[in-house]
Amino acid sequence: MTTPTTYRAIQATADGGFALVERAVTDPGPGRVRIAVEACGVCHSDVAGVYNMLGNRAAGSPIVPGHEVVGRIDALGDGVPGWTVGQRVGVGYLGGHCGVCRMCRRGDFVNCTDQPVLGDSEDGGYAEFVTVRASGLVSVPDALDAVAAAPLMCAGLTLFNALRQAAPQAGELVAVQGIGGLGHLGLQYARKMGLQVVAIARGTDKQELAEQLGAHHYIDSTAVDPGEALQALGGASVVLATAASGASMSPLVKGLAPRGRLIVIGATADPIEVATPELIFGSRTIEGALTGTPSDNEDNLAFSIAQGVRPLVEVMPLEQAGDAYARMLSGAARFRMVLTTTA
Repeated sequence: MTTPTTYRAIQATADGGFALVERAVTDPGPGRVRIAVEACGVCHSDVAGVYNMLGNRAAGSPIVPGHEVVGRIDALGDGVPGWTVGQRVGVGYLGGHCGVCRMCRRGDFVNCTDQPVLGDSEDGGYAEFVTVRASGLVSVPDALDAVAAAPLMCAGLTLFNALRQAAPQAGELVAVQGIGGLGHLGLQYARKMGLQVVAIARGTDKQELAEQLGAHHYIDSTAVDPGEALQALGGASVVLATAASGASMSPLVKGLAPRGRLIVIGATADPIEVATPELIFGSRTIEGALTGTPSDNEDNLAFSIAQGVRPLVEVMPLEQAGDAYARMLSGAARFRMVLTTTA
């Protein structure tokens, strides 16, 4: 198939608006590849890119959001071994490590200090084509369709990797706080890893779904203190905090077992407050989790295929990206919005 000379993209403006634009198709530079996008997830982290919250580009400059991309390689730049045109690939939030900075030299590619953020410091996947560093590519098996694979590029990887690195033992109590776009995946991963799973959410409207997704226990945080409820179950070795509220995370620390870990995944502006004895007595920790490497993501996809982990999605065409973004922000999405480039 002949590559077109232009492509459609959804551009976010400095005031948070969205516009459908036509852009010229350009050849990828050295070490980069051009991907024909099939699907792109809509993630809450897209907000930071839309409003340039991290200051990753010049003030007022527009951006094409999107960092949960799945498609096929359309063109290769110079110096890209191991990849072929037509190969099925994905790319996530981190757009490819540099390989030469201090963190890369230590093998800590997630914390590379010269790494683009897709849809923030460079254009992302709300488009028919996107060009990325080859070091950010993830091989996507044919066993996953593009719509199911897209949310796994960021949301899925973050939950999978956080749990894997925390390394709870089979049968230990693990809690997932917030049953939304992140949490509904966390429940599945935790259950498939052989853990005793607790879902924590406000109200009881998500209890039945949480149990279907793998929860053995359900805690309504509006009815009981979630930390005390976790201790009544024996204490959690790991709590995955996915709700975008520091205040809602604060009570969870006292629900940790000795040497338990509160892993913060949901980004929020308000602080987590903790009494220092809750950390000292029991040697408990609070830590953050930032996605993973492309290799981690290939492990994630293999696990998801083998264990039947799948996101619950709502699909919209590319030209309705603004509506999909608004639905995600409202909290009405059940549970991940995904854009597709074909009817």
